[in-house]
Amino acid sequence: MRDGHLEQQKEPGEGERIANAQMEFSASSRSASHPSPQPSPLRGEGERERGRRGWTVWHLVAAIVAVVLGMVFTRNAWGDMFHIAMLDEESSHVLLVPVAVVWLLWVRKGRFRQCRPARSFIGTALIGIGWAMWHVGYRHPVQSLFHLGAVLVVVGCLLTVVGKDVLFRFLPVFVVLVFLIPVPARVRAPLAIRMQMATAEATQTTLEAMNVNVERYGNTLRINGQDVAVEEACNGMRMVFTLILVSFIFAYTTPLKDYVRLLILAASPLTALICNVIRLVPTVWMYGEMGKPIAIFGICTKEKLGAFHDGSGWVMLVVAFVLLTSIVRVLRWAMIPVTTYTLAGA
Repeated sequence: MRDGHLEQQKEPGEGERIANAQMEFSASSRSASHPSPQPSPLRGEGERERGRRGWTVWHLVAAIVAVVLGMVFTRNAWGDMFHIAMLDEESSHVLLVPVAVVWLLWVRKGRFRQCRPARSFIGTALIGIGWAMWHVGYRHPVQSLFHLGAVLVVVGCLLTVVGKDVLFRFLPVFVVLVFLIPVPARVRAPLAIRMQMATAEATQTTLEAMNVNVERYGNTLRINGQDVAVEEACNGMRMVFTLILVSFIFAYTTPLKDYVRLLILAASPLTALICNVIRLVPTVWMYGEMGKPIAIFGICTKEKLGAFHDGSGWVMLVVAFVLLTSIVRVLRWAMIPVTTYTLAGA
């Protein structure tokens, strides 16, 4: 009985194993005939790799090292540019260029996805050309060549690491580096004379329209017996390059069509003239009220005029921005298409 009992327990165990085997076989057959989709780990990895386009942290490190080496190699030119920007008010716009570069890079950061890092002979060529210009400008004191060569060397070092895609996708960032080069006095002086004469004439016309008696002798205005030279009250060229830089930043940080950008850049000298007139009109009027009490300033003195003159220079940047946005608003009002769909495709 005991053996028979054990035999009876053994037989059901074998039957269960056979049934389980049959179920597993049928399940495997169904899965083979109707396979369920499984996510491929290689597919997601490939998409991420295509998104990165081959960029790694080492490219960033190499780019920073290349730029630093280029600046160290041409450090005398970079030091000279910084020295001029700090001492010469006509070249103070140079200090705004790093801010412009960061801003232009930020609004175009999405374009890195369209760039592939690669070695570029363009960078090597720019290094050679820049070194030649830097060397000639140093040996034969030519300020523009000296400074431009230093900028080209640094740009060439960067492009050697990141490749030509970055140059074409971020072209406005490289173009704005031109504003790092101080304008030589022999180039600036003739432009300043024309600008001062135009500003003096426009200021006289504006004051006379306000029933203020003003006489003009060249670029000098006489009001209530006080002679005010335009270069003393508001140098015509002092804000020109700063306002042109502001126009460039506005044009290429806003998704505008190319012809609108060109229109804004072409209108930047006129914008500078208007801003100078706006700045000069109250300055000349206060010179005429020298020694008299003014409601806001009290007794008008040269010290207060100097403070007003310096402060109004920064206000003109805001005025210039408003004028530039007004150009875009007028074009939109005239039903002229001015913007593109996205900045990355602009």
